[in-house]
Amino acid sequence: MVRPPAPALSDRLGSGPQRRTLRLSRPLDLRLSLRPLRHGPRDPSTQLDGDRLWRATRTPAGPATELVSLDRRDGSVTATAWGPGAEWLLDALPDLVGEGDDLPGWTALAGGTPTRRPPGWEVVAELARRHPGLRIPRTRAVYEASIPSILEQKVTGIEATRSYRELLGGLGEPAPGPVRPDGRRLLLPPPPRVLAGQPSWALHRYGISRRRAETLRRAGSAARRLEEATAMAPPDAARRLQAVPGLGPWTAAEVALVALGDADAVGVGDFHFPHQVAWKLAGLPRGDDTLMLELLEPWRGHRGRVIRLLMAEGVTAPKFGPKQPLRSFRGY
Repeated sequence: MVRPPAPALSDRLGSGPQRRTLRLSRPLDLRLSLRPLRHGPRDPSTQLDGDRLWRATRTPAGPATELVSLDRRDGSVTATAWGPGAEWLLDALPDLVGEGDDLPGWTALAGGTPTRRPPGWEVVAELARRHPGLRIPRTRAVYEASIPSILEQKVTGIEATRSYRELLGGLGEPAPGPVRPDGRRLLLPPPPRVLAGQPSWALHRYGISRRRAETLRRAGSAARRLEEATAMAPPDAARRLQAVPGLGPWTAAEVALVALGDADAVGVGDFHFPHQVAWKLAGLPRGDDTLMLELLEPWRGHRGRVIRLLMAEGVTAPKFGPKQPLRSFRGY
């Protein structure tokens, strides 16, 4: 089993903080837009506190921590970064806060008055008016986005976030920068070579089943190839992501929506999405992937954004049957 080496103090803390202030081109709801980056309220790598984001990540230039703050008074965001990758993070700030998000195309779809309104058009138009600050981020951290997405496969959200938290607690490393106001230091996700070197049974201790453990190991081994997806067109990026065995359409879409800024990414194969879309857009208590894609087709190019808007409203379809039980893989 590969264990992460203890980084030198200078590597962990890095140099003094660097800062950048960015004047935004349009409204930003920082919490709503960047919520997908956080995996559970006790995520050790990412925390959202009102209009502030704390995030630890591995950049091409090295590990780094950033604090991104929104100033609603003048419509600007200020990022403070620590560590070897600080400059890289500051350069990537516009992507992180969705400055490159294609909102003109979205406005034409959701704000126009089509002659033939598709099912649910009024619902989507109202959600767009209610949440003008929702943006699709682009972190450019494909490997890191794949870790929680793989952990979310075929389990409850409680199980997935707990496994992510325990995985980082066991194999992660202290992030550069200061201790946060709550007295905690952020943790970096495990580096690819460490995750690739774990036997599947060693990951059971973090509540990870064998199938997901094997997929995590493959993602670690293919991390460099996965990162190349940031320079690809969406269809090519999807094929690159799904070339990793165990990383299917649903996981690829979850990664693309966060790491690649793909506002059209739809998680086909999700347990909840088809029901939520069918209920809100067509008034049907149950749906499947075929119906979901049919209802989202009028918003092609922004289908993932529509789902994000539905999630922002807390849309849930009527529930039938028992809840999925929580399971433990620690004794396997």
